[in-house]
Amino acid sequence: MAHKAEDIRAMSADQMEDAILNLKKERFNLRFQRATGQLENTSRLREARRDIARIKTIAAQKRAADSKKK
Repeated sequence: MAHKAEDIRAMSADQMEDAILNLKKERFNLRFQRATGQLENTSRLREARRDIARIKTIAAQKRAADSKKK
C-alpha cells in the first residue's frame, strides 16, 4: 500500500502518526520474515521505509508552513 504524496497531504497530523506507526509495525514484521526466510515480496521492505520517510517529510513541511502563518 504505497502512500501517494497528495493522499498524505490530505491527512491530519494524527492520521499521519497512525500511518507511521502502522508502517513501522509492518516493517518490523517484514524484517522478521526476511530473517526467517519467509519473505516473498522483498521490495515491500523498501516501499515501507520510503513511505515512512515520505510521511515524515510532508508532516515536517506542514509544521513549517503552520509556524510561518503564526
